[in-house]
Amino acid sequence: MMKTVLVVEDNPINWKVFERILTKRGGLIAKHTEDVETVMELAQSKQADLILMDIALANSYYQGQAVDGIQITQMLKANPETANLPIILVTANGGAHDREYFLNKSGADGYIPKPVIDHKAFVEEIKAK
Repeated sequence: MMKTVLVVEDNPINWKVFERILTKRGGLIAKHTEDVETVMELAQSKQADLILMDIALANSYYQGQAVDGIQITQMLKANPETANLPIILVTANGGAHDREYFLNKSGADGYIPKPVIDHKAFVEEIKAK
């Protein structure tokens, strides 16, 4: 069955790049939102098989509060209905120590630094989850 990847990303250019890689290279279905309520809804209704979560989100709010990808991941992982949904963090803040820090803090299942150079490895990592 074809995987549906939900991309939570605030940059429309990044989204277009991801969409192209996921659909053309990966044969995957790609959806996009940065609205936190929509993320929760899609996750709970099993309309996504995996989430690519940008860490820095400029336009994402939950119950009136600005939230980032770490906080959204924490909320999804804390909810038994969505805890098993694989989440891969995607960030341009890709230092050597950031990876462990962000994975530990968020409870995410993977971490991919931006920009994504190796499209094949990117798609393989997503399909492996």
